[in-house]
Amino acid sequence: MKGIILLNGDPYTGDIDARDAVVYCCDGAYSWAKGKVKIDKNVGDFDSLGEVPYPPPEEIYPAEKNFTDGEIAVMKMLEAGVGEIEIYGGFGGREDHFIGNLQLLYRAFKAGVKCRMVGERTIIFPADGKIELREYAGRTLSVFPFGESLHIMESAGLKYSYPEKIGYGECRGVSNICQSSSAYLTVEGVALVIINGGEV
Repeated sequence: MKGIILLNGDPYTGDIDARDAVVYCCDGAYSWAKGKVKIDKNVGDFDSLGEVPYPPPEEIYPAEKNFTDGEIAVMKMLEAGVGEIEIYGGFGGREDHFIGNLQLLYRAFKAGVKCRMVGERTIIFPADGKIELREYAGRTLSVFPFGESLHIMESAGLKYSYPEKIGYGECRGVSNICQSSSAYLTVEGVALVIINGGEV
């Protein structure tokens, strides 16, 4: 099952394919998402929303709580057994919220769930092992270690070769170019892959 989480960052103006997906809308994201995509559950404390969302929330959380609305949505989706999560509205807004949204990607990934955050012209996802990049031919990508040092075992179809190791805190993976529909990376550790440019 696929899960889609809508967050209260910059509104996503593209199309969202919610077929065969369960959609959780977090708090103020309702203001840009209503009428744009079907919403199965509204989640959060609703301190950023000046109206009652539909469908009505099953639970309204206190504004002062230990988890962000996005984190609650991720936890609920993991409990429901989703196998894939897409996050929209995770860019822009407050910088600390954006960094927190990256942590949501890591949390879902470490739970064994494929996940990515989709923006107007950017896609971010964590990955390990062999990372297929075939659908991103012609686009710029950056690769960072995510939570630990990253060993690059092999790569192909990219303009620049990567060093054997990218340490946590290093930026040596910035701004490569995916030149082939057969491009890939094989890594040991967790990579944070950022795809820039082109149509998402």
